[in-house]
Amino acid sequence: MASAKIKKGDSVVVLSGKDKGQTGTVLQVMPKDGKVLVDGVNVATRHRKPTQANPQGGIDRNPAPMAISKVAVADPKDGKPTRVRFGEQDGKKVRVAVKSGEKIDG
Repeated sequence: MASAKIKKGDSVVVLSGKDKGQTGTVLQVMPKDGKVLVDGVNVATRHRKPTQANPQGGIDRNPAPMAISKVAVADPKDGKPTRVRFGEQDGKKVRVAVKSGEKIDG
């Protein structure tokens, strides 16, 4: 399996679709499905009937999974989308933004 270029907690930019240009934080990555869950992006709305567990009912808004190919990591320098490559720093493998050369990992 190839190393993951997008990880949980990364700041990403949406490249296409109805939410194009929006930024958010990755909540979950699903590599087998090729999907990613981004906070505040691709929000699905569900109307819920009142139940015993939820007597109020109402409208639930939750982020829905989207294709991992539709998002790109936000450059730590300027927040614009960038590709990711791997480099070595202090003997450790780190992710590096292609545009600015900045280190992405903590």
